[in-house]
Amino acid sequence: MGMDSVRFGRALGIGARAAAKTLATAVDAATSPNPSAGSPANQSGSTAVSTPAAAVSTSASAATAASDKAGPAVRLVEQAARTTAQVRQTGQGLKEGSKRFGEAAWGPLAKASGALWLEFTGVFFGIFALFAANGAWKTWSALHKTGLSQDANGHLLISLGMAAVFSYFCVSSFVKANRRSRGSGRR
Repeated sequence: MGMDSVRFGRALGIGARAAAKTLATAVDAATSPNPSAGSPANQSGSTAVSTPAAAVSTSASAATAASDKAGPAVRLVEQAARTTAQVRQTGQGLKEGSKRFGEAAWGPLAKASGALWLEFTGVFFGIFALFAANGAWKTWSALHKTGLSQDANGHLLISLGMAAVFSYFCVSSFVKANRRSRGSGRR
């Protein structure tokens, strides 16, 4: 079978969050002032990251502290990345939840209604089979009273054939309904 969709979504979400954090720290490193340029931020005693590679390896608390210093643009990018990840995760959860609800609520109803429809059609086939058998009985009794006739023989054979075909359809419909209600067959 395929991969579990819950595990796949979870791995995808974790990967998206890690990529967003990496992107945020890279943006922080790129927008931070150069420490060797002698900026006023360096002279006041604050430390800055010197290379983008070092910025990627910093912890999450250092990244948020750097984003507070970097300005509102970086915070806006970080917030957009977090919101995007949350929207994707919520959308995936909603999709899977509605799928599971549909399977739980409509699955048994569809199964029962399919079995009920097969039983309903089986009853109608049974009614037609009874009418054909009744016609065959009447034709057979008329043949014994009056003698042999080509028309009567044809009517008898047609009635018996219809009774047999509709009896087969009746029985097969009930057998299929029984299988469907037990869940051992699809159609």
